[in-house]
Amino acid sequence: MTAVHKLTVRLSTKGQLILPKAIRQRLRWNAGTRLIVEDTGDGVVLKPAPIFDPASPDEVFGSLKVSGGPKTLEEMDAGVLAEARRRHARD
Repeated sequence: MTAVHKLTVRLSTKGQLILPKAIRQRLRWNAGTRLIVEDTGDGVVLKPAPIFDPASPDEVFGSLKVSGGPKTLEEMDAGVLAEARRRHARD
């Protein structure tokens, strides 16, 4: 569907509308998808809402429990490689 292709939908008495299936599928908007409704003055724009609210590093730093000391870059590289091999072997 191109940007110039226009569709008409009808607003229900409850203020609901149905987005055409082709648009929902193309955008991967399944039932329960949260959307931001933006009034541009020229129309309305629907955008997917972020999964998480924005946060600064200070708000989330240290929120995960860690056991042991810090890892070296070599240890981190080895861990990533081991997980990639494990996932590849599973496929």
